Amino acid sequence: MAQAAGPLWEEIVKRKQRSSKTVVMLVSLSLTLLLPLALGSNQYNMALATTVLMFAAVSTAWNIIGGIGRQLDLTAGAYLGLGAFTTGILLIRWNITPWLGMIVGGIVAAAFAALVGWPLFRFKVKEVWYALSSSALVEVLRVIFLMWDKIGGPVERYLPYYSFSLYHLRFSSYIPFYYLMLAMLLIALFVNYRIINVRLGYSLLALGEDEDAAEVLGVNAHACKMRALMIYAFLVGVIGGIYAYMYGFIHPNFFSVTMSIEVAILGIVGGIGITYGPLIAAVLLVSARELLRANLGGGMEGLYLVLYGTVLILIALFRPRGLATLLHRTSRRLTSH
Repeated sequence: MAQAAGPLWEEIVKRKQRSSKTVVMLVSLSLTLLLPLALGSNQYNMALATTVLMFAAVSTAWNIIGGIGRQLDLTAGAYLGLGAFTTGILLIRWNITPWLGMIVGGIVAAAFAALVGWPLFRFKVKEVWYALSSSALVEVLRVIFLMWDKIGGPVERYLPYYSFSLYHLRFSSYIPFYYLMLAMLLIALFVNYRIINVRLGYSLLALGEDEDAAEVLGVNAHACKMRALMIYAFLVGVIGGIYAYMYGFIHPNFFSVTMSIEVAILGIVGGIGITYGPLIAAVLLVSARELLRANLGGGMEGLYLVLYGTVLILIALFRPRGLATLLHRTSRRLTSH
């Protein structure tokens, strides 16, 4: 009886953990869906909430290549910019609805990822060299679009304004964009979950631990990394299309190295390879950054960056494995009693 009690107790604990996670997810989703009702007509708060969801969605997509695949990718700004420009130009020049343009933008971003990823992975460029190469591509694209007057140029290209138009994806409120970003976040979370539980996820995890050993066991490193990179790029490209219409214009500064670095920081601080880690980091850090900027940016310029950097250092010192581990530990303590 004593021997049988051990496995039985372990199964009870596992079921309690699964049920507690389900409850937390349902409560969190319900609160997120109802948040616009609480914020009401305060457009600043809605813009802040939408920005948090955007960073959460992009960093969750980054987790596919950066967390599961352990590639320090700094190209998110490139894929976001390509998605934004593709979606915007298709409407401005040919009046093609953004609903189609976003998909095309995702395809363009994935194609660019394949173009740059093939040689980098073929010649086994990784770690800091991969990070430097990928971040340089963002700046190269920014300069190209600044000089390309027919598509980009130094002046903003404003999208047609409508107070409410589903076809043109233009609204006078941030609420529709909030739900669009929430939808992209849920899709990114689902894709992460699916990848982790199929062969591609197992292969990426093995490559992240020891690439040479994984290849000896038959894992095709080049093919696995390419698939992960293109899925990540497609998701960010689609988000880029929504991003352009949320702000109502496109500009080469959308190709931002700073954003690429911040997305990677959120993925790392949230917890490398943990599906919900980037989401937790985005909710806490992006909210803190924007609130500090709003309250301190005008009077004491730059102080909010000092405080933001201090928070990151403290997290690195006391939670080196990521913020998600704190939630996981709390959940285990609650279910163990």
